[in-house]
Amino acid sequence: MSIEFLQGNALFNLPHFATSLAIGLLIGLERERSPNARAGLRTFALVALFGTLAAMLSDKTNAPWFLVGGLLIVGLMTIAAYVRIQVDSATDPGTTTVAAIVICYGLGATVWYGDTKLAVMLAIITTVLLYFKTELHGITHNLGRRDLVSILQFSVLTFIILPILPNEEFGPYQAINPHQIWMMVVLISGVSLAGYVALRLVGERHGAVLLGLLGGLVSSTAATLVYTRLSKNNQYFTQLAIVVILIANLTVLIRLAIVSAVVSSEILPQLLPVLGGGLLFGVGATFYWWHQLSQHDNIPIPEIKNPTELRTAAGFGLLYAIVLFCAAWLSDVAGSRGLYAVALVSGLTDVDAITLTSLRLFELGKLEAAETVTAISLGIMSNIAFKLGLIYFIGNALIARRCATGMLTTAGGIGLALLIFI
Repeated sequence: MSIEFLQGNALFNLPHFATSLAIGLLIGLERERSPNARAGLRTFALVALFGTLAAMLSDKTNAPWFLVGGLLIVGLMTIAAYVRIQVDSATDPGTTTVAAIVICYGLGATVWYGDTKLAVMLAIITTVLLYFKTELHGITHNLGRRDLVSILQFSVLTFIILPILPNEEFGPYQAINPHQIWMMVVLISGVSLAGYVALRLVGERHGAVLLGLLGGLVSSTAATLVYTRLSKNNQYFTQLAIVVILIANLTVLIRLAIVSAVVSSEILPQLLPVLGGGLLFGVGATFYWWHQLSQHDNIPIPEIKNPTELRTAAGFGLLYAIVLFCAAWLSDVAGSRGLYAVALVSGLTDVDAITLTSLRLFELGKLEAAETVTAISLGIMSNIAFKLGLIYFIGNALIARRCATGMLTTAGGIGLALLIFI
């Protein structure tokens, strides 16, 4: 074997070791700042390099025991180093650092096998988890049993129920696909769960803007109902309730844009101008009332039903299936006018169902883009009308008039954008 070949091969392998070194230094830099960690920059850098070296030797010699043996050596040496140190009960025993060292070794090996981007991403995630120890502990303390149950229920919806459902079309018009319907349930539950957990974490420490955003992600109807009642029982919160309700209803437009991007990105060029028009007009009116709002230190959070409960998820799935069937049937019988009628009726209670239905029919080629956007827009405006009625009957004429300035402006922006762009 020539010297030139060896030199060329060494230069070819050098980037792998340079990346491993960077990964080790990144994780080691974070561990260096921890007073209880017995490993720092040099240890993590060497472990990452050792992982790449062991993987290279294993690959070149076709001997997997090089890689496995290296992992055993790293693990045993690290544990032995901690065993020798007498640590009292109040001190971190170092299990986190031990795990980090083993991960660092594995990332070094991953770099050699060509998954450099994955290794770097995992290194960054590892460093973030190590660095934000206090914040992560705070999150776990703030989440109660109810919140952990919500996360587990979402896992059941996603990883147990979804995989076993048949991915086939059934029924008249081939409109019912159990797997696809439950996929939409998982999507809506996931977006709602993110807002639900965030809402539980922020508590009463943050302002109306954040509570409105999170309330809109979970359920704008529930947020509207809660803060309307609040303003009726306590006039001091009237201005606050107006701002939270308006922001929650604007967040619906952002939520629908996210859902549409996931379900059918091809519709976005036609849909985004309409949603953006409603958002632009609504923000102006909302900002006016927010400007009038004095700062509140403690803002009550709405009591919103867990979006991942099996009954709630199944209820949405059933509603979505009914709306999907009715939309397919009426579209076939009465054309686009039938779909628009379904949008107006179903939008009164749930704008997600008609949005997902319209997107599904668009993906199946049964709707044109203009018809899809029009149906979604009618569903949103119908939902706005329903919530305004809710505010009027549960609250009072004052809050209804003030909320109407923002909500009707949003509906007007949607209608105007619909006329211009569709």
